[in-house]
Amino acid sequence: MSTNNPVPLPGGLELRQARPADLDQIGALLSERGEPVDAVDHRLVVEDPEAGWEACAVVVDGDRVVSTATLLDENVRIGGVRLPAGQVELVATDRAYEGRGLVRALMKWAHERSAARGHVVQTMIGIPYFYRLFGYEYAIDIPPALSVRRLPPGDGAPALRRAEPSDLPALRALQDAAQSRFDVTMPHSAACARWLLAHDGSSTWVLERDGAVVASVRVPPPDGETLLAEPAASDEAAARDLLRGVAALRPDGELRVVHRAGTVTAAAWQEFVKDEPREEPERYYVRIPDAAALLDRLRPLLWQRLTESGVDYAEPDLVITTFGAHYRIPVTADGLGEVTAGGQKQGPGPMGAAVAPDYLPALVFGAQGMEGLTRVRPDVYTRRRELFRALFPPLTADLLTFYVPY
Repeated sequence: MSTNNPVPLPGGLELRQARPADLDQIGALLSERGEPVDAVDHRLVVEDPEAGWEACAVVVDGDRVVSTATLLDENVRIGGVRLPAGQVELVATDRAYEGRGLVRALMKWAHERSAARGHVVQTMIGIPYFYRLFGYEYAIDIPPALSVRRLPPGDGAPALRRAEPSDLPALRALQDAAQSRFDVTMPHSAACARWLLAHDGSSTWVLERDGAVVASVRVPPPDGETLLAEPAASDEAAARDLLRGVAALRPDGELRVVHRAGTVTAAAWQEFVKDEPREEPERYYVRIPDAAALLDRLRPLLWQRLTESGVDYAEPDLVITTFGAHYRIPVTADGLGEVTAGGQKQGPGPMGAAVAPDYLPALVFGAQGMEGLTRVRPDVYTRRRELFRALFPPLTADLLTFYVPY
């Protein structure tokens, strides 16, 4: 679906690419159906040369904008593999036009644009269940936000300052170091990092030592509690000072911190946060539009896992079936061959694995892996448990999204 050429919709409506003349109407619609800050975010995206107006589509009734959506470019990294990805944001429909399939039409536009831009996966946060209607499934755990029970000791409050564009390289370096501890990551794109310094939906603060940025944090607007999101620090002393500094900025209300397991901030704050038993985690949505294309991208990683596992595998192919389709990956002496897709295959046979299509995102990106999913899902199974445990292990993940998912 190209929005360079408007697409007619039922009822005389039309789907097309957004234009500069639509800016005020889109902003008013996003503010009315979401938050006023959404209008600012939309302007930042469409007026940025790396995104531009082609990143946004609208449905119009004559000259009236009645629905809109925006597609952002992202990159998901798993192992050493980079996966171009899309993220749909800033979705809104006029109340008078709900129930007419406008979001469905816009999601179709977003997914076709995503494919045209080479994305092999989409990820997002959004309304519970709703986006499952468009092929998304819950797959990647959102880390917990833990309550702070006491602050680190220290004299005075460390001085934090708002991050500036000149801090972007230091912010990227801190986040790269934090994300290096995770199996699956999505860093902020360069464009998104710029937008986050200019938008009103959160503020980014930095701590300096001897003129160098040594810690950073993203703080949403105050709403009765203060959340330290995307915390990163070069060392534990900087992390503790960061916590004390944010507490001084927001002295009222509960203080919570996003727990990025295994990072400097998680270690530094361990004794200061409440040990709260975790219920079933909330999760990011993931959509896999073409399983064969994704598995093909992952061949170097799957080969690495296979060879490092030491599992004896003499069969000529790996076979994964999603019941309505199946995927065959040739095994050669030098690596895995190109993935080929086939038709319906009700069972994987003695040498393959079966996974229901709605659990494929969790298998590839999630914290349960093949072993965990086979314990809870009768439609995820294999007779080669050792092999497929090695190919699809439990993964840790850290995704940085435009909006804080709390």
